[in-house]
Amino acid sequence: MRPGRPFPWEAVYPSGLDWGTPIETGTLGGLLARSAAEHGSRIALRYRSTAIAYADLQAMARRVAGALLALPAAREGVALLLGNTAFHPCLVFGAALAGLRVTQLSPIDAPRTILHKLRDSGARVLVTLAHEGLLTLAGALQGQGLAEVLVVGDDAHWGEGPPSAPVPAGALRLEDWLRAAEPAALPEVRPDDVMLLQYTGGTTGLPKGAMLTHGSLTAACRQYWLWNSGRGPEAARRHRRVICVLPLFHIYAFTVDLLMSLVRGDEMLLHARFDAESVLHDIEVERATDMCGVPTMWIALANHPRIDTADLSSLQGVASGGAALPVEVAARFERITGKRITAGWGMTETAPAGTSQPGWEGAPVRPGTIGVPLPGIEMRVVALDDPARALPPGETGEIAIRGPNVFRGYWQRPEETARAFVDGFFLTGDIGRMQPDGFFLLTDRKKDMILSGGFNVYPRVIEEAIHEHPDVLDCAVIGVPDAYRGQAAKAFVTLRPGAVPFTLEGLRVFLADRLGRHELPAALEIREALPRTPVGKLAKLELIEEERRRGAAP
Repeated sequence: MRPGRPFPWEAVYPSGLDWGTPIETGTLGGLLARSAAEHGSRIALRYRSTAIAYADLQAMARRVAGALLALPAAREGVALLLGNTAFHPCLVFGAALAGLRVTQLSPIDAPRTILHKLRDSGARVLVTLAHEGLLTLAGALQGQGLAEVLVVGDDAHWGEGPPSAPVPAGALRLEDWLRAAEPAALPEVRPDDVMLLQYTGGTTGLPKGAMLTHGSLTAACRQYWLWNSGRGPEAARRHRRVICVLPLFHIYAFTVDLLMSLVRGDEMLLHARFDAESVLHDIEVERATDMCGVPTMWIALANHPRIDTADLSSLQGVASGGAALPVEVAARFERITGKRITAGWGMTETAPAGTSQPGWEGAPVRPGTIGVPLPGIEMRVVALDDPARALPPGETGEIAIRGPNVFRGYWQRPEETARAFVDGFFLTGDIGRMQPDGFFLLTDRKKDMILSGGFNVYPRVIEEAIHEHPDVLDCAVIGVPDAYRGQAAKAFVTLRPGAVPFTLEGLRVFLADRLGRHELPAALEIREALPRTPVGKLAKLELIEEERRRGAAP
């Protein structure tokens, strides 16, 4: 038995689910082959007006693999500059079968960020869609010598949608790849081969490529599958129709929506982007059963004018990730819909398996926590000034994690990789504590912590309290310079429709019995909207940069 076992969180596990169950690993190609063998004629994916069966998805992936293997430039890696499209899984699994590295680029990143990621990855094949903006960007990248081969897919291949842009001369056509002959043989691929360079800000500096292997990705799938089996055999076997509105280029949707749907033989309803009305249509008309989202999506749905009368009876599983779900948002959604959103935590570097709130009958409910570690994942809290020193339950420090799902390290950054691990545990940069019963509570990101008058102030604590205000729709809190305290908290708030704007003093009065005096915001800005990242998280870096520019202005 591993030292430290039984861990406190094991008491939460239902009978029949053992935290120490061996976590099997494999390859993404093997995952798809198993699913195609078990569910060949079943629909794997619906996109636009096209339904793709499991056997057909495997055949298309094999054809893509053959086309990639015929391109010498692909040996340096394949970069995907794609939104949500049915081309995405064909390309990902095609590259996986060919034993090639994939780099996922966010189409709505700043051009200089995309340029950095492409240059850093070394990928020489760039795949994008016949959309005017994407083709302009792809052409600029090619013009700088960063893409040797450009491959373009026309999304009209899958049915009617937004108009396509003309494909530039010299570009390869992705539709031709899908119609090509399958290769006679494919190379051997091992679980410890790097499959994905998934770029992340990590804890500091420019985006870094987290090296996710076939083994780490399939381990995460196995961990999620075991955890979901804790809800009972019927829950494990049920056929899901999964709404996918999260971007597949983000690790959350990549694993939890795409890979897990294929592991279970589910049907995925893929959308190019999130739209609350389309989601309600999928639930009411298409009888969708499951959806993963980020907090902003649940806020939008909870405030949709039809949410009170919508027929949500088909919906069985709703989960939130990508960012902390405010307690009040989860409670409001449950009051309105009768559906409890389970939350969890994970990172790009963990593929992104980490923790989850238990969702089976009789399981303890701990609002505000991120739940307990999934099978095979060990977590601890370490001292901020000495990450080799583990802290007891109840004390706040940095969350550290290890398990077969954790990434290999940062691409071409051995020194940063070495600093990120202590005693085999990855230092996440998240600050929090473990409760005596094994549930973990996140306080904030280490880099977001505000040092105010010698006190550690955590923006998430303030945000949770502000979300309790009846007129607040959403909020973000950052640290700003303060001549007396060094730093102070500034709140950015959006209001519910029809709400009367309030003042900073009014907000401080509301928060007086919810926060300590050192935590009360020193500034307030009410806005029509808050900046978002491509996956819908609050883009606090934009707010921080705005404040920096204001401070630098004469």
